[in-house]
Amino acid sequence: MTTPTWLAADWGTSNMRLWAMGACGAVLGERTSDKGMGDLNPNAFEGVLIDVAGDWLTSARTVVACGMVGSRQGWVEAPYQTAPCAVSPDTMVQAPTTHEDLIVHIIPGVRQTNPADVMRGEETQIAGFLAQNDGWDGVLCLPGTHTKWVHVSAGEIVSFRTFMTGEMFALLSGHSVLRHSIADCGWNEDTFLTALSDAMSKPEALAARLFSIRAGQLVAGTDTVTARAHLSGLLIGAELAAAKPYWLGQRVAIIGADAVCAPYVSGLTAQGVPAPRADATTMTLAGIKAAHALLKG
Repeated sequence: MTTPTWLAADWGTSNMRLWAMGACGAVLGERTSDKGMGDLNPNAFEGVLIDVAGDWLTSARTVVACGMVGSRQGWVEAPYQTAPCAVSPDTMVQAPTTHEDLIVHIIPGVRQTNPADVMRGEETQIAGFLAQNDGWDGVLCLPGTHTKWVHVSAGEIVSFRTFMTGEMFALLSGHSVLRHSIADCGWNEDTFLTALSDAMSKPEALAARLFSIRAGQLVAGTDTVTARAHLSGLLIGAELAAAKPYWLGQRVAIIGADAVCAPYVSGLTAQGVPAPRADATTMTLAGIKAAHALLKG
């Protein structure tokens, strides 16, 4: 069958991905847009969706979407579920539409009251991972701008913590005194692991160790690629030290793109914690399919 019967959307702050789905869950096509939530007002979402979907809407009038499209600044706010909660929501929020027969369901995010924390979009990746790993219990790490550590058990999100490690790397490497010392790309694994170990052993010294990156270049001529790995190692090391209750003695898996996951895999391996990786896009789509299946049910 080549005619789509419904559409899956991953609509974030900066872009949107749309998939045409067959009746049996097969992906029949993919389209993208750079019109993310951050550039749209609530009345503009429907027009963007219609433009991107185009001829798919001839046969596919139901859309299941995840991500920032359901935030307070998105198309319509999809209120958070409160953890502990099921990874796949019992209910979704329907967005207001004017197009005839178009029905858009938005997957809610998850919140935690103590300590206060939120996620929106990651819950769908988690649902996709559990859909493909039936009965899996343990901890999932989702690296990114705001890295999530999530304890899942019996099909539920039990608890989670968010670390701004990715954003801190971007700010320090691009807008602090360290911007003169950090390469745009490249890697030094030995430097990364040494810095990670230093940060884990004395996380309270992080601020001083960060400045030593700049001083090392001025005094010893440290190259910018080595400095990049040094900064990454310090920040991820501090994160691993703080997240130790999540990964120590636990079954761990990582969800994300290879480039952003690789340092976490390396860092955890150095602590004797094997951490297989699952692809973020694959897990997102699997999670949307799981939500659609509940909608049908």
